[in-house]
Amino acid sequence: MSIETRTQFLSIGSPADPVRLRDGGVIPGITLAYETWGELDAQRSNAIFLFHALSGSHHAMGFNPSIEGVGELWQQEMHEGWWEAFIGPGKAIDTDKYFVICANYLGGCYGSTGPSSLNPETSKPWGSSFPAVTAADQVEVFSHLLNHFGIERLHAVVGPSVGGLVALTFATRFAERIRNVIVIASGFKTTVLNRLILFEQILAIENDPHFNGGDYYDQEAPLYGLVLARMISHKTFVHLDAIERRARQDVVQPDDVLAWYRVRDQFQSYMLHQGKKFVRRFDANTYLRIIDLWSRYDAVQEGDAETPADLFERARLAGQHWLVFSIDSDFCFYPEEQAELVKHLEEAKVDVMHITVHSDKGHDSFLLEPDLYTPHISWVLGK
Repeated sequence: MSIETRTQFLSIGSPADPVRLRDGGVIPGITLAYETWGELDAQRSNAIFLFHALSGSHHAMGFNPSIEGVGELWQQEMHEGWWEAFIGPGKAIDTDKYFVICANYLGGCYGSTGPSSLNPETSKPWGSSFPAVTAADQVEVFSHLLNHFGIERLHAVVGPSVGGLVALTFATRFAERIRNVIVIASGFKTTVLNRLILFEQILAIENDPHFNGGDYYDQEAPLYGLVLARMISHKTFVHLDAIERRARQDVVQPDDVLAWYRVRDQFQSYMLHQGKKFVRRFDANTYLRIIDLWSRYDAVQEGDAETPADLFERARLAGQHWLVFSIDSDFCFYPEEQAELVKHLEEAKVDVMHITVHSDKGHDSFLLEPDLYTPHISWVLGK
């Protein structure tokens, strides 16, 4: 069994000094849930900040059977860290060398302040009144963790998928505080196609009769809306060939009956099963906040820059080294999106290495095929 880990919590702000967000939202004090692995060296120079994907958590390594206040959402499938093959003694992100931090996003449902948290002014869950959160808001909040540990400069930021958007924003908003940047299967600016796919998911949740504008915590949750949203997204995370292989191993479940329609093939049953499994471990309001962050992501705007050249000039002046991964079968963040990012980095004369991973696993390759990534990650971190 993996080494047992525990979630820790950091309080930021207060009613007298609230957390103010870019879109005008104000929160009178927040809590960040996070975990760490390894030891911070005497110079506080060996820290790596890891950012999780859309439906991930701060629990990237080890065994964590419960998180205070999270309750039933912390399902058994979450107990093992989501990046076990990448983090640990002797691995690519070597905890014998590095001090690793991973935090749950603001707006999350795994311990950080989010829509299901109690609003101190009403003593009820925030629900619909929880404000929108941008990638820039996330990194401003996360910077408090660096200050908490007395870290002036990170050895690296690392982010796959949506975590790559946050890593990119951290690296440009706090360029002088970061040496290395590793972005995996992510982007520079959310495409029209992705915005439309994300909008479909928003509509699925909004139109669930139990959604109630986001104020559902004292009644039935919008489970069918979240199931449908997950089904829409899942087919972009997993290559269609892999879905077909997995679905052929399943049988149609006898309870796969809707109001009128009966599910009749393994592929529909497989996707419905994935959606039903997901809603046991995630909150619909959190899902909406994070896909809203993703839907309107533009690295230039998040970095308060005028142009890509202006944005990445900061990276060049800070002497940053970048490693960008593409996955050739990715239907979520297409390889063209990483190519755009690399083009801007190269034009700004930032040191960048671009690796294309050849995989039949689609976007989820970064979770399933460590051998395709870890040699390059280990090399850049040890460079």
